[in-house]
Amino acid sequence: MDGACFRETLRTRRRWPDVMAIWKKDVHIEEERHVRANDRDYNERFSYADNCIKTAKYNVFTFLPINLFEQFQRFANAYFLVLLILQLIPEISSLSWFTTIVPLVLVLAITAVKDATDDYFRHKSDQQVNTRQSQVLIKGKLQIEKWMNVRVGDIIKLENNQFVAADLLLLSSSEPYGLCYIETAELDGETNLKVRQALTVTSDLGDDVARLADFNGEVICEPPNNKLDKFTGTLYWEDNKYPLDNEKMLLRGCVLRNTDWCFGLVIFAGLQTKLMQNCGSTKFKRTSIDKLMNTLVLWIFGFLICMGIILAIGNTIWEQSVGSNFWEYLQWKQLKINAVLSGFLTFWSYVIILNTVVPISLYVSVEVLRLGHSYFINWDRRMYYNRKDTPAEARTTTLNEELGQVEFIFSDKTGTLTQNIMVFNKCSINGKTYGDVYDEFGHKVDITEKTPCVDFSFNPLMDRKFRFHDSSLVEAIKLEEPLVQEFFRLLALCHTVMPEERNEGELVYQAQSPDEGALVTAARNFGFVFRSRTPETITLYEMGQAVTYQLIAILDFNNVRKRMSVIVRNPKGQLKLYSKGADTIVFDRLDPSNEELVFTTSEHLNEFAGEGLRTLALAYKDLDEDVFDKWMKKLLFASTTLDNREEKLGALYEEIEQGMMLLGATAIEDKLQEGVPETIACLTLANIKIWVLTGDKLETAMNIGYSCNMLRDDMDEVFIISGHTMLEVQQELRTAKERIMGPSGEKFSSGLDMEKTELYSSDSVFEETIIAEYALIINGHSLAHALEADLELILVDVACLCKTVICCRVTPLQKAQVVELIKRHKQAVTLAIGDGANDVSMINTAHIGVGISGQEGMQAVLASDYSFAQFRYLQRLLLVHGRWSYHRMCNFLCYFFYKNFAFTLVHFWYGFLCGFSAQTVYDQWFITLFNIVYTSLPVLAMGLFDQDVNEQYSLRYPNLYRPGQLNQLFNKRKFFTCTLHGVCTSFILFFIPYGAFMTAVRDDGAQISDQQAFAVTIATSLVIVVSIQIGLDTNYWTAVNHFFIWGSLAVYFAILFALHSDSIFTIFPNQFPFIGTARNSLNQEIVWLVILLTTVVCIMPMVAVRFIRTDLYPTHTDKVRLLQQATRRQGPQEQNLRRVRRTSSRRSAYAFAHQQGYGELITSGKNMKVPTSSTSTCPLSSPLRGPADTNLVKNTTSAKDTTSTTSRFRRESGQNQEVMVEDLEAR
Repeated sequence: MDGACFRETLRTRRRWPDVMAIWKKDVHIEEERHVRANDRDYNERFSYADNCIKTAKYNVFTFLPINLFEQFQRFANAYFLVLLILQLIPEISSLSWFTTIVPLVLVLAITAVKDATDDYFRHKSDQQVNTRQSQVLIKGKLQIEKWMNVRVGDIIKLENNQFVAADLLLLSSSEPYGLCYIETAELDGETNLKVRQALTVTSDLGDDVARLADFNGEVICEPPNNKLDKFTGTLYWEDNKYPLDNEKMLLRGCVLRNTDWCFGLVIFAGLQTKLMQNCGSTKFKRTSIDKLMNTLVLWIFGFLICMGIILAIGNTIWEQSVGSNFWEYLQWKQLKINAVLSGFLTFWSYVIILNTVVPISLYVSVEVLRLGHSYFINWDRRMYYNRKDTPAEARTTTLNEELGQVEFIFSDKTGTLTQNIMVFNKCSINGKTYGDVYDEFGHKVDITEKTPCVDFSFNPLMDRKFRFHDSSLVEAIKLEEPLVQEFFRLLALCHTVMPEERNEGELVYQAQSPDEGALVTAARNFGFVFRSRTPETITLYEMGQAVTYQLIAILDFNNVRKRMSVIVRNPKGQLKLYSKGADTIVFDRLDPSNEELVFTTSEHLNEFAGEGLRTLALAYKDLDEDVFDKWMKKLLFASTTLDNREEKLGALYEEIEQGMMLLGATAIEDKLQEGVPETIACLTLANIKIWVLTGDKLETAMNIGYSCNMLRDDMDEVFIISGHTMLEVQQELRTAKERIMGPSGEKFSSGLDMEKTELYSSDSVFEETIIAEYALIINGHSLAHALEADLELILVDVACLCKTVICCRVTPLQKAQVVELIKRHKQAVTLAIGDGANDVSMINTAHIGVGISGQEGMQAVLASDYSFAQFRYLQRLLLVHGRWSYHRMCNFLCYFFYKNFAFTLVHFWYGFLCGFSAQTVYDQWFITLFNIVYTSLPVLAMGLFDQDVNEQYSLRYPNLYRPGQLNQLFNKRKFFTCTLHGVCTSFILFFIPYGAFMTAVRDDGAQISDQQAFAVTIATSLVIVVSIQIGLDTNYWTAVNHFFIWGSLAVYFAILFALHSDSIFTIFPNQFPFIGTARNSLNQEIVWLVILLTTVVCIMPMVAVRFIRTDLYPTHTDKVRLLQQATRRQGPQEQNLRRVRRTSSRRSAYAFAHQQGYGELITSGKNMKVPTSSTSTCPLSSPLRGPADTNLVKNTTSAKDTTSTTSRFRRESGQNQEVMVEDLEAR
């Protein structure tokens, strides 16, 4: 079973389910929860949420009314509905109703079909989740029930590898002492196992159904909340009360692992579970262009009203001063209408006539463009992941142009930047490295998938998935080199891994961290197989021979020690201490005789770290029996003392671990996804800030930061915020800001209201801090304080001044809060990318959510707006598809508003010459067909296929992405510019033919200034002018563009002559009365001269302006386009991005792998199914439990003399861009 059963997380992004959920709740706020086991009647009194997830918005009966109600909440739809009603009134309408109803019905129908399809899949998804089955204890029997029928207070039985259906209090399990193991990847992204333990009194219930059915304990606990790591409650049973905490809870979304069965009491169900509480909800996502369009539509409507008022006043004046003179021609006995009423009716008539300044076809066209852009993403083969047969998918069609405006990316770590797979890559043993491959000439060769692997067939217990390429290490094992064998013996003994042998020889390791699992698996393949363990022994198969070691003590790992040791007695009776940990920690505890070996191993560690590998040092020590006995007595005393127990145990561990002998070092690759460093470097050059929000520990997140070059040793400073109180966090943030900004930094607070263009262009300290490189790393508990209202502004200030921000140990809700913080204070477009259920809230909150189909199920994909299989595809999604979509949409809108203002305002000018009579210049067929037929396809072709530069140059010059971030291509200023252009064009289109026709005559001397000939001339000029204009606006010509532009002109003339033909007049004499107008007008040279003059006067000023602007004030895009044209004959060039590798200080994998270890749990025997022998000596371990505080040096300044390759890459890439462009300008 995979994570697909939790696709209800997708549905919380819809507003409707939240409303329904609130409607179902009691009006009072729940202060505490009372749950009685096996008593549904009692629990139903509190009206707790059931376990049914309902996310569908409609049903068969409510779809039509609700959907229409929602659609008419859009201003444009309501506006056109009002226009349709007005057109049905004969007194004010000079246009037929079909000019409005056809496009309106089309838009409503398309939207309704889309909404119905979405809701169908919501119904289907709800059904899939709610009908999953669980074993529920009802009336003394275990019955199979659907998840939707589970209620608070029910007792549920779970079996191995099953998902937890609700938030449960663990009652009993198949493991000793009521233990069970769970995987919480759906909640926090971590795949390592966690332990939960039932109360002793309930664990005795076992799997006895009768006793479980009689269990009537009552739980009083906290109300539903989103805190994944906290639970407070009390169990009252048999006149006793027992405290409950998070260690006794199984949360919905977890998976039961390595445990045959367990029973749990449902505490929270459905939408009240902690998983669902963390999913949050998101409003309907709209792009910034959408929001701007809504504002502009209101402005245009206001402009339309103003024009209507002007023309209505004109009509009133005209009726009083001029119109009365025409009464005798109308044969009116008395005035049927007064001037004021005439003006009022004329106002509404002009509202109808001039409504095409915002035609409804604009919204249809925008949806068509977005759909097309979405298909381009779906069809992009370079975003197709062949290994998993996973193409990129645009799961929404409304956000494409927003992809070209992203300023902040919030990324999960595990499974997003990394593959969440740990691989034993290299090692150093006794001063010799293993893991590299050399050719016959002794040259090192790169390892690829085609590189032959080492043959492990000598080992029947090998892991067939394990790959290693250096055969010399296997040869050393076979030659029985003592130190090599001791190296792998240490890896097989020094750990807290639990083995599970399902079938003979089929071993499965359940590791607390992926690092430990990788090391034990490596030892297994090289002949030292960890087979089983008891509280007192560890059994290995060494080169096929079973060897049992007596486990004396485990000196457990914590974040202060950063190492782990075990003390064992081998079959020969020798006492051995084996230790592994951070290299700097282990080296300080070595015997002085290791000095030369330490130097050699340090060189190897530098090489490993430079390749981004997670390193670990290994050492051992032969213990003297007498010394060990004395130490053991001191350990027994320290472990039972009450005062300063932790410090005393730590001192004893330190004592025994002195004087060790170095064995070597391991190098584990936390496999980054392919192309992650290059993608991050390229996106950074595009001025996109990338923040990592992860549930992993600080050290693990830092190590990945170094691996993918977000953190580097040449950074000016790395600030670590780890305060536990608000005052501590505030002081740390202020110190960091002062270090970055200096004393004058306060004036650049994010609270200042500053235009983006001014912000980026200002020659100020702010810009200098952007050039300087800082990093901010903040812990989850510190972030909780920093997100408070008093500190959020300074957090935003400091974070935005840093090149890299990493938030670790954060909950899903905190991820969403960080995204919301940036949205609120920076007004920037945000993108969130993740692969697990713990990322859903962040994905829903961001403007754009991207899901990666990875190792943690499909929850993020189901909640996302876009999805693909690899992080590296994000670069192409933004810099190619996103930038193109933004460019195309902006050009489309500018042209569309220009075209329609030029088309519509001709009626406005005509009104002053027709007595403000609401007479149209064009015939109504031209008005109907202009936006639907004559000009619709060319602008769609431009909006679908146009490219300012091709994809290679889009990726090679990431700075081309900047105009979208600054919103330069379509804003209020651009709107006024293009509408002014349209107004001027309409003025020229009307008055040049009007002036020419005042005195023009036909070839035979007759007048040609009739209204229809005048209309044909203007209409023809308009179609030609807008067709030439779109040709000027098109940067990338395709056959489709040519066909649509020339085809539209041909269609215009064909329809024009058809509508004025003899045959159509014969069929529809009332509809087409102007027979022969087109051919009689267009066969005159004077008409074509007028059309030519009008076209030249309309087009030439824009041609001149663009030429001068491009020549004197070229944009970066202009320069790159010119460069592209100059180098087109040379063919496409490869992108100037190369493999980025880092050189940095050593990072220890083990010290960064996990929290306080499970040493005490293992040595206590509580997790063992084998009975503990009373005669055996029980090994000792540190009683220190719980995660230790991370004592890290804050404000760490790395060595500045080491230059990382990413820094070189950034400088070289930036210089390359500037050199090529400047060279082009020089030429």
